[in-house]
Amino acid sequence: MPRPRDPRRRAELLDQIVGYLAEHGLAQLSLRPLAKALGHSTYVLTHHFVDKDELISAVLAHLDQRQKGRLRALPGWEEGRGLGDIVRASWDWHMTEDLPMVRLLHEIEGLSAAGRLRGPYVPRMLGDRAEFVAEVLRSFGVPEAAALRNATLLNAAYAGLQTDYLTTGDKERVEAAVAELAALADEWTSPGPGIGE
Repeated sequence: MPRPRDPRRRAELLDQIVGYLAEHGLAQLSLRPLAKALGHSTYVLTHHFVDKDELISAVLAHLDQRQKGRLRALPGWEEGRGLGDIVRASWDWHMTEDLPMVRLLHEIEGLSAAGRLRGPYVPRMLGDRAEFVAEVLRSFGVPEAAALRNATLLNAAYAGLQTDYLTTGDKERVEAAVAELAALADEWTSPGPGIGE
């Protein structure tokens, strides 16, 4: 009878795997070199993740959970702060402390968009991300009919600005656009008629 999976050990492994992928990327991922780099046997990986697809799915879920936890800890969630504050604080964090993870997520999304990474995990992650932001918008009073649509626009614009910055390095131009995006988020979440319309 196989040994049961230890959730704490799996979480530790996921942190190590994410660190490896942030440095080496996902495109050429193979379990044997990954296990060797982490100082484990391939058996250790296949014990916790049946195959490469399950490992990738677990990595994305782990990254998503880390991102949401970190976002909830950013300034701007307190009463009286605007959603634009969260957008600005998130940008500062992503472009400094979390840049390797941002690059990894964009690689994963790009591979999926190019049809080179199949499976439900990337679409599910993007859908979950949209729902997470929609819930934030609802908490700021954005009507149900507009929340998911506005969340999708906010996420897509934010990700596009990240890609622009990572590609061009034009900090001044991109951050001016981030400021506009934050202002738009504040418009959507300000009290008054027409929110999100």
